[in-house]
Formats: sequence, structure tokens, C-alpha cells
Amino acid sequence: MKVRYACVDCGRTLESSEVVYLCPHCAREPADPSGFPKGYLSVAGPAGRSSAPGREADLPSFLPLPLTRWSSFPAGATPLVAPEALRTRTGFAALWLKNDTVSMSGSLKDRASILVAEQALALGETRVVLASTGNAGASMACAGAACGLQVILFVPASAPRAKLLQSLLFGARVVPVKGTYDDAFELSIAYTSRFGGINRNTAYNPFTVEGKKTVSLEIYNQLDCRAPDTVYVPTGDGVIFSGACKGFADLHEAGLIDRLPSMIVVQAEGSNAIARSVREGRQTVISGTSTIADSLSVRRPAAGAMALGYLSRFKGRAVEVSDKEIQAAQAELARSAGLFVEPSSAAAWAGFLKDRPNVDSRSRVVVLLTGTGFKDTAAAETLVSMPGPCEPDLQSAARFLSEQYGIR
Repeated sequence: MKVRYACVDCGRTLESSEVVYLCPHCAREPADPSGFPKGYLSVAGPAGRSSAPGREADLPSFLPLPLTRWSSFPAGATPLVAPEALRTRTGFAALWLKNDTVSMSGSLKDRASILVAEQALALGETRVVLASTGNAGASMACAGAACGLQVILFVPASAPRAKLLQSLLFGARVVPVKGTYDDAFELSIAYTSRFGGINRNTAYNPFTVEGKKTVSLEIYNQLDCRAPDTVYVPTGDGVIFSGACKGFADLHEAGLIDRLPSMIVVQAEGSNAIARSVREGRQTVISGTSTIADSLSVRRPAAGAMALGYLSRFKGRAVEVSDKEIQAAQAELARSAGLFVEPSSAAAWAGFLKDRPNVDSRSRVVVLLTGTGFKDTAAAETLVSMPGPCEPDLQSAARFLSEQYGIR
């Protein structure tokens, strides 16, 4: 099955029935001297789109490959939550939380993993290789287990233990690397170049963007065939943001929406390469990262150029939030919406709270929640503490509740 690709740098297109990562015209290496990838491709012109305005978008018709294994690995189809308490507190009556924490592996990354799994199966490959700080690896390992694929995962040794255990339990061959995510990324590319297999790295494999765009198609369907006005996306390497933008761009091209929503990049202050690039008007690589939101911790965004292009096209902006704001947002989502999310997802909510003065309170706002808090329980332990036990009698229990929680 042939797929048509378009280069995000030079604009040239090509069709191929083989796996294609980089544009053969303008890039033959993974990165240019400044550290930014060049010549990345986006999948163009999927066939069979719905075209009648007002109708729901048929997700498979917007994808380059059919989803033959969706029943084994049902990625997506996640709820759009109406958080009543948060709507009242913020004054936004049309506020929504897209809850991808309930995906098979607990992460939005499943949307990319199922499409890469389909790519591997279509090409007769049995092995998928990638680098990850945790979520993408656990997701691909989960998809691999469901679809009968071997997964080799390169991770920075500092990645959260819960995410690595998840990958190991799914059967992935986990390779901890003494270094950063960028080191693991380069090593995974070198491995597939030498030993073969499908490389699932975000942005490097254009199918990852294609898979992640389904979140926007679902939001459109869940909002009764309308686009939201503003979307807040937690952003590290820029792929989820680019995928979400591409989903709305495809809906616009198909005539299903008449305008594009404002797309907001939300980054941690300690990992802000894309936000800094917006401020400085040029692509920027930061010297290091420091944030509790490990999923957003990227020094050199793999899809930085693509994200910046979409940010301009969608007339969006970048918001930076501190670790303190992320922690407060994580606690608020748990206590006021019943949603336990990891710090990277909480960053999106913190970004909305910080950017709220710039948004009309009557508008439809969607905040993407991309990963469950159970992936990083250590981060949650800084927000709460477990009290010691009381004696097993009613008087002791009543005294305990009074002293600990002020309940009388």
C-alpha cells in the first residue's frame, strides 16, 4: 500500500510503499549541525475522507493505513469530561478536559503506537525500536504485546521507575542509557540503521503525528461536529501539539470545519525550547532541562520546526508554567475533577489557568490530559502525606478525624 508524504521543510512530495523517515531531497541525516532535525515528513492526502459538512469525521478515513488491530489495541475513544466544579470556579461554562489517561497504556501515545504497529505489520516487520522518557515506550510495549511485535526500548536511566516497569511487564527489551533522552534518541536511530526494524521515534517516524491527530478528530465529534475555540496542549518534543494541529487542519481541508482553533503550547519553565524559540524568533536548543514534568523534559525538540510552523498557522501562543504551578494544577485536577494525572498533563491545566485572562470565557476550551498519574506516583507523593494509624475504636477514630482533618 503506497503512502504519499510531504516534506515539512522543502515541500516536495513522494509516494512509497516502504517506510520513509526523512525527505530524500533535503535531509539524509537525522539532524542538522544545530541539533534540529531537517526534512521530516508529514503524511499527506489520505483517501476516503468524509466531505459533507456537519457529519461526524470517520477516523479511519483520515489515516494512511487501515486499523486492522484496533479491536486488539483500541487506542483513543477517550472521554471528553465536563468538569462542573472547575467550570464554576473559572467562569468557563464550555470548558472540557480530554481525558486520554484512560487509554490502554494510560497515555495519549497509544494513538501513535497503534499506527506504527499497523505500519510494521503492513511491511512485514516484527520489531519496533524507539527512545522514550517513559510514556511512548510503555505505549509501544503495550501495543507490541497486543499485536505480536517485539519492542526494543532505549530510555534515559533516570526515567520514572513505574514507566519502565510497565514496559518490562509488557515484554519490551528495555535498554537504560547513561545520558539524556536525546542520547537515547540518537542511539535508537543508530540501532535501526544497523540492525533494521521500524523506528517509532516521535517526529522521526511521520506516522506518530498521524496517529496523534486522531485526538482532534474525536474532539470534533464529541463537540457535536464543531471545533473548539482554544486548545491547550502540554508540549515537550512538539509531536502531540503537531498531531493535534494536523487533525484540525485535515478537518478544515475536508470542509468539516470553517475555521481553525487557537492552539496553545504549554511548556514547563525548565524545558522551554519551543516557547523560547517563539520569543526569540528562531529555533533554539536549550543547554539542559529541569522539571518535575519528565514527559516534557526535552532539550532538543524532535518536532520543534513542525510545531513552530503549526503555531504560526493556527495563530497560537506559548505559555510557560513553573513546577510549583504544575504541582498546584495536579492537586486541583485530582480534588476538583476526580482526575489523577501526571505532571505533564497537569502542566496543560496550569497553562490554561495562567493564560485564562487572554481567553473569552464564553468560548469552547479544551485542555488535553495526556497521561495518568499512576505512571509517576513519586511526583504525587510530594503533594500528600499518609498519616499514621489510629487505635481501632470509635473514640480514637473521631479524635483522629478531628486532629487530622478538622472533622467534628
